[in-house]
Amino acid sequence: MARKTLVGRVDTNKMNKTVVVKVEVTKVHPKYHKRFTVYRKYVAHAEDKFNVGDLVEIEESKPLSKTKHWKVMRKIT
Repeated sequence: MARKTLVGRVDTNKMNKTVVVKVEVTKVHPKYHKRFTVYRKYVAHAEDKFNVGDLVEIEESKPLSKTKHWKVMRKIT
């Protein structure tokens, strides 16, 4: 079974080997047909150091801690 992957920007990098990634999705309202942006923050494990604003790809993984269930796979340039 393939694991879920998401693309987002690093929002916070103040923890050791952990970053918070903000993933934005554009949706359309079913009645009014207006587009709006919804975002969600994911806590991800990162062996390498990433800067705030870096575009990264994260992949679902086994639970690493209470809130950390994702891993940073690579930095998208």
